[in-house]
Amino acid sequence: MRSVLASLIILTVVAAAALRLAIVRSSPPGLASARAAAARSVALATAMQAAHFAEEYATDFHQRFPQLLGLPAMPLSFFVIFNLTWLAIWTLSVAGIRAGNNGAFFAAWFLALAAMLNGIAHPLLAVAAGGYFPGVVTAPFIAAAGVVAWRRLHAATRPATAGSGG
Repeated sequence: MRSVLASLIILTVVAAAALRLAIVRSSPPGLASARAAAARSVALATAMQAAHFAEEYATDFHQRFPQLLGLPAMPLSFFVIFNLTWLAIWTLSVAGIRAGNNGAFFAAWFLALAAMLNGIAHPLLAVAAGGYFPGVVTAPFIAAAGVVAWRRLHAATRPATAGSGG
């Protein structure tokens, strides 16, 4: 399980940043069209993440990533359940973003940040591995989707004020 710990540490930092964004930014009622655009971008990023996960699954990311760190493989069941759970959360968050739900925005900010991180990490992992590394083919696509989601989430939110309740 040490291999899972390495991934969880990184993802905890990303989740903390996403939580902070969800707390300090809110989406007032007047931004309905911006929320709709953000929801569409999160749906696209979720689809790209599904493709990214499929590449990682097909090419044994759950073994190769920990191996690169000198750790044992992470359990395939954990890797699959973790990814499918987040794909479900992000899919459900699309409707919540349209409604301005802060929890949905947390999930969406997490996706945008993780997507951009994937776009940086996978090419670096390929360099470290000296060739192909699981997830590197789809990494630029998920990163681009993450940037679009980030920009649209930013446009759909404003810094929360003391009187806004957010």
